[in-house]
Amino acid sequence: MIATNEIRCYYVDVCTNNSKMRIFMITEILSKIDDVMYYPILMIIMGIAGIYFTIRTKAVQIRLFPESIRLLMEPPEDKKNVSSLQAMLVSTASRVGTGNIVGVSTAICLGGPGACFWMWVMCIIGASSAFIESTLAQIYKRKNPDGECYGGPAYYIEKALRAPIIASIFCVFLIATYAVGFNLLCSYNLQSTFATYSFYNPKVTPIIIGSILAVLTGYCLLGGGKRIVKLTSLIVPVMGISYVIISLIVIIYNIKSVPSMFMLIFKDAFNFKAIFGGISGSCMVYGIKRGLYSNEAGVGSAPNASATAKVSHPAKQGLVQTLSVYIDTLLLCTATALMCLASGVERSEAVNGAPYVQNAISTVFGKVGPTFITVAMILFAFTTLLGNLYYVDNALIFLNKKRHPSQLFMRCFHLACAGVVLLGAVIPMNAAWAAADITMGGMTIINLPVCMILGKVAINSLKDYEKQRKEGKNPTFKARDIGLDENELDFWK
Repeated sequence: MIATNEIRCYYVDVCTNNSKMRIFMITEILSKIDDVMYYPILMIIMGIAGIYFTIRTKAVQIRLFPESIRLLMEPPEDKKNVSSLQAMLVSTASRVGTGNIVGVSTAICLGGPGACFWMWVMCIIGASSAFIESTLAQIYKRKNPDGECYGGPAYYIEKALRAPIIASIFCVFLIATYAVGFNLLCSYNLQSTFATYSFYNPKVTPIIIGSILAVLTGYCLLGGGKRIVKLTSLIVPVMGISYVIISLIVIIYNIKSVPSMFMLIFKDAFNFKAIFGGISGSCMVYGIKRGLYSNEAGVGSAPNASATAKVSHPAKQGLVQTLSVYIDTLLLCTATALMCLASGVERSEAVNGAPYVQNAISTVFGKVGPTFITVAMILFAFTTLLGNLYYVDNALIFLNKKRHPSQLFMRCFHLACAGVVLLGAVIPMNAAWAAADITMGGMTIINLPVCMILGKVAINSLKDYEKQRKEGKNPTFKARDIGLDENELDFWK
């Protein structure tokens, strides 16, 4: 006869095993969808769009780089409005995050050093897509009763394409991405940095960290959009500059290995046998995935922030947003990649993520290194969570027929978002990455084709801007100058 305690233990074991099996199956399904979505679908869409925009704009992202820097410091016409710099910092707050550390590390450990090269390629090509989407957001932005401006892909899809259903689907994907996918991953990445400490208990520590982060995020959401702008404008530059300085110190300390490091990157990037032998796990696909996750060029997120800026010409904000892509990938992602590769520490699947970066920085800073990475991850995670939910608010307003949802609804929604943050700290790594990749991919699959259809409008705006600059003017935009019906727009009349 079997004792009651034995039956109870058997039941618990069966339930536990069943739960693990369900989690494993869900993770496998998400991973399969993720693989197909990025190869070949998104790889083709992103490549074609980026090359097309680069050619049509005559490489605006490179050619007018000095102009982008000049525009960054241009003050808004009205001090009450959001400046180009503030709008760029909000989009950068969302772009610059845990992906700059953990995402790059994962790409190198699982895909190889060549992933770094493909990140650079997608960054430079993708910056042209960032110009187009942000310029379109400015042209088709809307005006609220207080005179402030807002907008994003949903608004130019609705107004210019006259496709409200597609616009609504885009908003659903945006909410799924920034309230669920990215926040799950952000929370997981943060808690994973604590795994290097002796006090870390995989059954308890993730729950504690997730709970603290969830409470802090929920509290800050009570401040609203303007508070988010002010907070991120202070934190993002400080955390970014500090991280780059530390990375440079590690690189300089290992300066003798830098030439061989670059040879390794380029050799691996063009190892076509390795690339096409296992395409879903190749350096090319990992570089594209993690590059897109990090800089979000063409995803359709940054235009939501771009539309809030008060500028005299739409092309100004488009040019400023290209800098955000460069800051994220060419500066911060590259800092992580070169620091890790120059250090010479072992890279493998076992250390992918935060441990690889922490091991690299420890070669120079000892035990202080991992602590710095933990602090940087806390700051990156915090600003990413706030920046993400700033975008979500815009999508909710669109789905609610351009009205702010009720206070009760928003409180319940923010509680749900805090719950997502808590969940992200305890789910498996593969599930977190796949969920973020899939939801982000859905946004990109909608936004980039729309940008290609409407691209002529943004390109004509760029031509108008350059024409006025050559005439020595401070460019001002009027819709009729590029053949648009100004009566259909809230601005530019």
